[in-house]
Amino acid sequence: MPTTLNVALGARSYPIFIGTGLIADPGCYRPHIPGRQVMIVTNETVAPLYLAAAQAALDGLRVEAVILPDGEVYKTQAVLERVYDALLTARFSRDCTLIALGGGVVGDMTGFAAACYQRGVAFIQVPTTLLAQVDSSVGGKTGINHPLGKNMIGAFHQPRAVIADTATLDTLPDRELSAGLAEVIKYGLIRDCAFFDWLDANLPALRVRNPAVLAEAIRRSCENKAEVVAADEHEAGERALLNLGHTFGHAIETGAGYGNWLHGEAVGVGMCMAADLSARLGWLTLADLQRTRDLIERAGLPIAPPPELSADRLLELMAVDKKVLDGRLRLVLLRGIGTALVTDQFDPAHLRATLGG
Repeated sequence: MPTTLNVALGARSYPIFIGTGLIADPGCYRPHIPGRQVMIVTNETVAPLYLAAAQAALDGLRVEAVILPDGEVYKTQAVLERVYDALLTARFSRDCTLIALGGGVVGDMTGFAAACYQRGVAFIQVPTTLLAQVDSSVGGKTGINHPLGKNMIGAFHQPRAVIADTATLDTLPDRELSAGLAEVIKYGLIRDCAFFDWLDANLPALRVRNPAVLAEAIRRSCENKAEVVAADEHEAGERALLNLGHTFGHAIETGAGYGNWLHGEAVGVGMCMAADLSARLGWLTLADLQRTRDLIERAGLPIAPPPELSADRLLELMAVDKKVLDGRLRLVLLRGIGTALVTDQFDPAHLRATLGG
């Protein structure tokens, strides 16, 4: 039996199933599909591995599939149109269900398509990367990139269920596994000091994909994410803490060119930068700054931005961020491991020093 968590959003609450072999389990899908029309959205990498199993679990329904190119560079309006084209060509109605079978890019795009198609239809997340299983598949943030900024076009649209099949991590490249660990570490830094300590002790087992340790990391990450989303669905307050490192990281992704840095790699550097700025402000001890850097580096992640991105360029890119209000940049910073805040109260000179300028 899978582990089942709940995202408590009243009438729009939904389960997160965590376990092995769930992609092929009809019981995870059927109660959350309102009609008989299902469109599976996946990509060229995931489809040969898992599309047939998902289709078999939906036997008896009308199932179509659209296969997108793989990569962050394709998270665009032009590629999203392929999903709409497939839905309209198949004449799918308002009681159809979209299933996102893939990593964070597939999940974000499928959710956005579901939010927009006929003003909103059901969708189910079936994340196949660690990053998607612990973060992007939970919480209803959907969207696409714009050349001037990552995830700047999107909508909040909650899934009907999240089906996290941990067996998919067996086929995940090492680089993608490390990228997912960045989001796992984030939960320890922002709100769960005990989890940070657990990660510090169990990181070697995570990196060699010990199944029990991976399952525990996914469960604890999803518990943290579900609690935050239930308290602040539309990011009016506490949910913004989930963006630790993301303002820096999105600037790196955009500046380096979408797809050259994985999201988790950029977030790993971003969390190091947030910790560095926090230490410069006197909020984080130098010992905790070093612990943060060490854990991120031990996870196989970079801890410094690409040298070609100057402080001026990073500041320019950070100005295009969803947390900018009234022209003031707000950042998620740390007052200790396990304690975070959103603030615009920092010396710009300290920020420039953190950025290397």
